[in-house]
Amino acid sequence: MLYKLYELNHAALAPMRAAADFGQIYFRNPFNPLSATPVGRNMAAMFELVERVTRRYGKPDFGITEIPLGDAVVPVEEETAWSRPFCDLLHFKKKRSAKGRRNEPKLLIVAPMSGHHATLLRGTVRRMLENHDVYITDWIDAQQVPIAQGTFDLDDYIDYVVNMLHVLGPNTHVMGVCQPSVPVLAAVALMSARKDPCVPASMTLMGGPIDTRRNPTVVNTLAEERGTAWFRRNVITKVPFPHPGVMRDVYAGFLQLNGFMSMNLDRHMHAHGELFQHLVEGDGDSAEKHKDFYDEYLSVMDLTAEYFLQTVETVFVNHDLPKGRMTHRGVAVDLGKIKTCALMTVEGELDDISGVGQTEAAQDICTAIPDTMREHYLQENVGHYGVFNGRRFREEIAPRISAFIRRNDAGSKGNGRKH
Repeated sequence: MLYKLYELNHAALAPMRAAADFGQIYFRNPFNPLSATPVGRNMAAMFELVERVTRRYGKPDFGITEIPLGDAVVPVEEETAWSRPFCDLLHFKKKRSAKGRRNEPKLLIVAPMSGHHATLLRGTVRRMLENHDVYITDWIDAQQVPIAQGTFDLDDYIDYVVNMLHVLGPNTHVMGVCQPSVPVLAAVALMSARKDPCVPASMTLMGGPIDTRRNPTVVNTLAEERGTAWFRRNVITKVPFPHPGVMRDVYAGFLQLNGFMSMNLDRHMHAHGELFQHLVEGDGDSAEKHKDFYDEYLSVMDLTAEYFLQTVETVFVNHDLPKGRMTHRGVAVDLGKIKTCALMTVEGELDDISGVGQTEAAQDICTAIPDTMREHYLQENVGHYGVFNGRRFREEIAPRISAFIRRNDAGSKGNGRKH
């Protein structure tokens, strides 16, 4: 019913969006004398805000077609290296001449499956491309997956990570950004227990909820207090016709976005007030920065109900991984089996989603990894988003990650690591 009401509301606002779109065109037309007046600029700005806040934002593109490397600009081609119903594995292939090729470590970036599309990590991909052969998980909106394709839960997520590591082969490095930290760590433990030859050379966990009992945030406390049953009753709904995933149980993107926005509503209202002023004043650069951010932020995807509920129960309510009780299809996830995969954890000092210490907990529970293959880094003055994007990520965090990967890469010169 919630999803149907949402669709009905969106359809009901269509005439208003159309009128707002027409209003923008009318008051921005250079042949309209009002376009150069304060009244015209205010009206155009108002109509644009109305159109933007009632719009449905589609999945953005990565749009990475080239990157600067030294004095050169190298073309980049995006290709699908592996595909399943709920995920595509994208490869950002750098086009170099044979003379210009370097031996670059393979890096699998596991993007969050927590409401936003993988394109939220566009800046992460662009920066890591400077030193690595980059792949990223592009999770599929559950609304777009027919129910005949079956279910997708946390166990399936872990299977997908293992399968992708098999596709990429030995000496791959994996980076789990936020939510994937738990399934990535579980996948590496299961592979290590089986002595899988494709155990990654290193894993980097960034701002992830490994142990949410440490320095719990509002998000952590809310999930633990309400429990799985509350979420099942209040946020799970069915995808309506005519979407491909009709009748699939999901945690809908619009409900997630409502939660995201309500956490910092004053900040978002202030930001839109600033956008209005930028539009009136003709400050195109500032307005475009705002639009770019919110085009990404307001683009959300549905999650399968089984995945969301299992994650809430396993990670936030029962704390199964740090307690040593997590299982995958009946098999215990034993973090003590991880011995050959190096571990780096990264946190942000001001992170209000995964509190300080929650990701570092992996260092304490992965007891068999040698000290020479470990590293923890706390970045000052950044929140959750700043752990994997922005200036401090580019200038301070990414170089440390790249250096850590190089030290633990079998193909790097002068590396004494043995496999």
